[in-house]
Amino acid sequence: MLLAFFVPSVALSRLGRARKRALVDIGKTGPRDARQVLANGGIATLCAVGFAVTHDVFWTAAFAGAYAAATADTWATEIGTLAGRAPRSILTWRPVATGMSGGVTLAGTLAELAGALWIGLVALLAAVLALVIANGDFGLSFGYSLSFRAPSLTAVGLVVIAVVALGGVAGATADSLLGTTVQELRRCDACGRMCETDPHACGNPTRLVRGIRGLSNDVVNLLATAAGAAVSFGLAVLLA
Repeated sequence: MLLAFFVPSVALSRLGRARKRALVDIGKTGPRDARQVLANGGIATLCAVGFAVTHDVFWTAAFAGAYAAATADTWATEIGTLAGRAPRSILTWRPVATGMSGGVTLAGTLAELAGALWIGLVALLAAVLALVIANGDFGLSFGYSLSFRAPSLTAVGLVVIAVVALGGVAGATADSLLGTTVQELRRCDACGRMCETDPHACGNPTRLVRGIRGLSNDVVNLLATAAGAAVSFGLAVLLA
């Protein structure tokens, strides 16, 4: 699951490098640091611990939902920043600067859906592989026992993908909503630009103009993956 998130995300980050390096006002450029790794993988790690302690299969859905949210958001950002048209605020639909949190584009939204579905498919393949290794057959328990006759295989597979993908889309949507409401938005008075960092890329300090102090893009990413995990966990419980 980690590789399914990391490898395509790194590949996408290499697209349009020059244009992305020019986005000096946003708080998510450059190689991933420890905070970004924690923001994208911390909740999934907690879900893995939850499964190890309880052996409750619903934690595996939450684990996949967290990575689906991280993947959906990352793909949306990497593709959306290359879109020809300016992004618009998810709340007001007014144009916002490219790369700024809370902005959405058609290309980014399609990439978001693709990323969530990709992790859903990987989760299904991982579940089947784990069950084959554990049981030597294709019995599947999703809170109850189902045989893998052809109709059941299709139905169960679609349910697993949907549970994970919906968690991913929910998490990515939460990321955009938080990004345009409570995430820090700052202003550099020296150059008059709005940004998400302190200091600004120009080297001067910035002041908070909107949002909660300390609620950075990394914190929003962490909350978004938590939302993805919670939605996938809840759906798995509901459908069990």
